[in-house]
This record gives sequence, C-alpha cells and structure tokens, in this order.
Amino acid sequence: MVNLFTPQQPKSSGAGPEHGGGYQAVDTKIPPKARPVFSEISVNGVAIAESAILAEAQNHPADNPGAALKAAAEALVIRELLLQKAAEQQVIGTPETTSDGKTETAEDAAIRALIEASVDAPSAGDAECRRFYDNNRDRFRSEPIFAASHILLAANPADEAARRRARAEAEQMIADLEVGTVDFGELARARSACPSAQQGGNLGQLTPGSTVLEFEAVLMRLPEGEVTGSPVETRYGFHIIRMDRRIEGEQLPFDAVRPRIAAWLEAAAWSKAVQQFIAVLAAEAEIEGIEIAGADGPLVQ
Repeated sequence: MVNLFTPQQPKSSGAGPEHGGGYQAVDTKIPPKARPVFSEISVNGVAIAESAILAEAQNHPADNPGAALKAAAEALVIRELLLQKAAEQQVIGTPETTSDGKTETAEDAAIRALIEASVDAPSAGDAECRRFYDNNRDRFRSEPIFAASHILLAANPADEAARRRARAEAEQMIADLEVGTVDFGELARARSACPSAQQGGNLGQLTPGSTVLEFEAVLMRLPEGEVTGSPVETRYGFHIIRMDRRIEGEQLPFDAVRPRIAAWLEAAAWSKAVQQFIAVLAAEAEIEGIEIAGADGPLVQ
C-alpha cells in the first residue's frame, strides 16, 4: 500500500546521465534568474541600479515601455553627472520650496546650485525682442470674440438611427430658416436641446477654446449675420449656428508684449546653455552601458 504522506522516490530507469542516457529532468525547485533590462550602466564607475531606472520610468511617458526606460536611464545618468560635478566643486545648495509646495531634497538643491553657478544665459535686449516680434506677428494678436446662437438636435453617437433623424430634422430647419417661414429664436426655444434654448439659442460671447473643435471651426469662418447652410455635427448631435457678431482679433503693440517675448527668449537661451553644460560633462565622463545624446538629451526635471 502506498503511504500518502511520504513522498515516493522515483525509481531509476537506468536512462539517466549516470547510466549513459540523454535525458535529465529539469530541476524546478529554483526558478531561473530574470535577465536584466539593461546591461550595467555606470557613470565614472558609479553604477545606476536597474531598480532605480524602473522606478524613474513612470516619470517619462512614452509610446512604448522601451522608450520610457531609455528616457529614464538617460535622466538618471545626467543626474549622476551633475551630482558628481557638484561634489567635485563642493557645491551645496539650500533646499527651497517649489511652486507645487514640495521641498527640494539635498541632492536637488545641489544640482540647482551647480547649474546656477555654472550656466550663464544672456538677457534679451530690445533688438532681439523686436526681431522675434516681427518674425512672429501672428502670435501676438488678441483673440477673436464671437457672439453666436445655435439650435441643438441632440443624438447619441452610438445610435445611428437617431443620428440620421437628427440630421434630417436639422436640414429641414435650415431650409425653413432660409425661406423665412420660422424665426431662429422661436425655433430654438421650441426645439433646441441646449439650455441656451431659454435665451433663443444665444450662447453669449465665445472665444477660441470655449467650444468643441467642430463647432469652433465653423465660428472661425462663418460671416456675421449668417446661418450655417448645413448641420454641424459634434458628439452632442447636430447644430444650426448663427453668427450674431464677430470681433476680430487685433495686432498687439510691441511694447505690450515685449516683457513676454523677453521671458521666452531668456528661458530658451537658459535651456540651451544647460544642455550645452550637460553635453560637456557627458563628453568628459566615462559612461558605460548607454549613449547620451549630448546637447539634445533630456534635462533634469
């Protein structure tokens, strides 16, 4: 009788290696060791732990995990380069509170102090600001303002039959409006599914970004006093839009935007200078396991 509580030793078939056979059962008691994600990465002999790279990857959204891990590894290598340079120059920063209310770590403070001491970006003068303004005039216009009304025929995007009915109903309303058999405001009060129906469809003043893209595209081109000649489809249903008034954006004077331009140019110059500083450190260092893209690489956050 077999003892159910005592493991039975398998009988030798005489076919094991000790008997000249070619098969040996796999030992499943010890799982195989997982292969590392990266070959060892180091900066001047200081290794970057794989666990640190995996943790850092969550701060680098990417299209695929491999790209996120690569960006994380590059960021940690750059951070180590900066920390080593700060230690070499005996730079110690005083931790500050960031804009989101967090206090810097000692390492973050040291990196910030190192960059502040090592990087000097030029300020933007009138000539540079004026040249940027002249080359980018479209960026310095006030936003247009639209006073518009609409009628909404609501329809669930998943209900094709309801969408067809709403479109047909909207087309008929547009035809009636064109021949003048109905008043836009009265039709909106009676048929629109939007709360603006109580105001005859009046949406008040609208600016770019205040409506869904399909609706805004019509606002940008619809002449004052006109009604759309065909229904405007959005995820909410079908709209009939009337442009009550347009106030076009105007060119902003240079003096009004000069401080903003100067801030942009100085921020861009500072960023480029930091990238160049990091590129020099990377060129002088002994980095194993990964290539740093130099001046185009990622910066420490």
